[in-house]
Amino acid sequence: MTTLQETDVTGATVWLTGLPSAGKTTIAYELAGRLRERGHRVEVLDGDEIREFISAGLGFSREDRHTNVQRIGFVAELLARNGVLALVPVIAPYADSREAVRKRHQANGTAYVEVHVATPVEVCSERDVKGLYAKQAAGELTGLTGVDDPYEEPESPDLRIESQNQTVQESAAAVYALLSERGLA
Repeated sequence: MTTLQETDVTGATVWLTGLPSAGKTTIAYELAGRLRERGHRVEVLDGDEIREFISAGLGFSREDRHTNVQRIGFVAELLARNGVLALVPVIAPYADSREAVRKRHQANGTAYVEVHVATPVEVCSERDVKGLYAKQAAGELTGLTGVDDPYEEPESPDLRIESQNQTVQESAAAVYALLSERGLA
């Protein structure tokens, strides 16, 4: 196993976007384990944790979602420019919000990789990790991304993963391969 020297540390943000229950967080944690085994400094900025600790009080309006994504993007870029691989499994439903995060990274010369976890809504609703689709179907929840609230798919992500067609390990391996190809892993 090769470990990195402090002077060799390259950070980057890996933004995993997709519908609720698409597999973003599961893939991020699997990837984090692989990267740590190889000596990388890694942080997972889980969207649910960020909402609880950094974006508490924000709702789910378009404006609040944009603010949440910008806060996460700021923290991710800060970590990445300081040599951490920031894995960001966050829905980030609006293309303009994701683009603003990408531009922040570009302005600071920080590597940014967008991964679209393109799991179909039917598969996500079967997985229903948090019970959101069931609540929406029962009329207990409105504004569910991809059902009764928009999700703007990335037009040209750096990588597209169809998690319903591969294992979590295969999905993480695909992201790892892309990072390696770009000299980030």
